[in-house]
Amino acid sequence: MKKGIHPANKPTKISCACGSVIETHSTRGDYPVEICSSCHPFFTGRQKIIDTEGRVDRFNRKYAGRTLIKTNVVP
Repeated sequence: MKKGIHPANKPTKISCACGSVIETHSTRGDYPVEICSSCHPFFTGRQKIIDTEGRVDRFNRKYAGRTLIKTNVVP
């Protein structure tokens, strides 16, 4: 590699909103992230349902009293 044409690669701390800190190397420097592999549902297996507009509650209220009718059931 040629000298003097590459940016400086320095130690970096990436801090997540969950409190996890990842130490690596980057040209950018230290920076925060909202979600990381320690708290992401794909990696942890835990699902977080974020319902900001009440869609889940509205769905549950709409279909609360209904029963499922099975027709043409083949054993």
